[in-house]
Amino acid sequence: MTMLQDRPTTGSRLNSKVPAGVLADKWDNFKANAKLVNPNNKRKFKVIVVGTGLAGASAAATLAELGYQVDAFTFHDSPRRAHSIAAQGGINAAKNYQGDGDSVHRLFTDTIKGGDFRSREANVYRLAQVSVNIIDQMVAQGVPFAREYGGLLDNRSFGGAQVSRTFYARGQTGQQLLLGAYQQLARQIGLGGVRLFNRTELVDVVVIDGRAAGIVVRDLLTGEVTSHAAHAVVLATGGYGNVYFLSTNAMNCNVTAAWRAHRRGAFFANPCYTQIHPTCIPQADETQSKLTLMSESLRNDGRVWVPKNPDETRAAHQIPEEERDYYLERLYPSYGNLAPRDISSRAAKRLVDKGQGVGP
Repeated sequence: MTMLQDRPTTGSRLNSKVPAGVLADKWDNFKANAKLVNPNNKRKFKVIVVGTGLAGASAAATLAELGYQVDAFTFHDSPRRAHSIAAQGGINAAKNYQGDGDSVHRLFTDTIKGGDFRSREANVYRLAQVSVNIIDQMVAQGVPFAREYGGLLDNRSFGGAQVSRTFYARGQTGQQLLLGAYQQLARQIGLGGVRLFNRTELVDVVVIDGRAAGIVVRDLLTGEVTSHAAHAVVLATGGYGNVYFLSTNAMNCNVTAAWRAHRRGAFFANPCYTQIHPTCIPQADETQSKLTLMSESLRNDGRVWVPKNPDETRAAHQIPEEERDYYLERLYPSYGNLAPRDISSRAAKRLVDKGQGVGP
């Protein structure tokens, strides 16, 4: 969650609210000592959730299930329009169904490496811990994950890992996860636990005594501006997608909600966190502003190569094995084609710059 405070001045300092203690025990100790709210008292608290993608829809549905009053806001026509649908290859969890040595600690270290060692370690460790239960939650929501012939959930390998820990639904995992979360959100809307405000844009965050106490929104159809108060505000508004011209992100991924929180004093961290995809198809021509993304699961059984000869003109299937450079397998033998995205992308870029790309 984003901590909101008054406009930073000289002397402001970051407070990450990370619990004290040993990394592996931080969040368990925090949960064990957290103050609880009586089920009857939960009805007295209101939570605003801005954004209804995978994070926002799941948060709103879960909080309402617990008994809190929830107001959910989205600028889409429907929560199903969130950009979470664009995820393709799968979702990682350290369940070790394959018996190949996976663990919470290994998922933690792989994620830290994949983030170029810039991530906040306590948060990544918590992510690795809860990954195990999130899969079960999604199955309970009705997500049709791929299964083996015996009926058990299947796993496939994926970039940045030496184990098979990726749960998937064909090449449309994000869409299926979003539909599952949306179903539960719709159920809570029907039960009265969640009020949904669609086609609504966040204009400002209301800050009182250094805490977020509500939001100001604009109705995108009528232009009416209204304000809403709550005991807590959750910003689940997606990423910093369109800072680059060539991107697979929808034009709506425009970071305005996070920017407006930043103007109210929230610190803005890691704008460099933009995913690099080695499996994008280049532009067809210069008028195309969006790249086309192939599922990165192509790399788990496929082999990436370029012609050894920069002047190669033959079709790919006519180039014999000994004249192909399987460069990821050559450069990174322990990971091969499953090297992390940024490493694989840079390796491809170097070879293209040397003239070993495909085509004229």
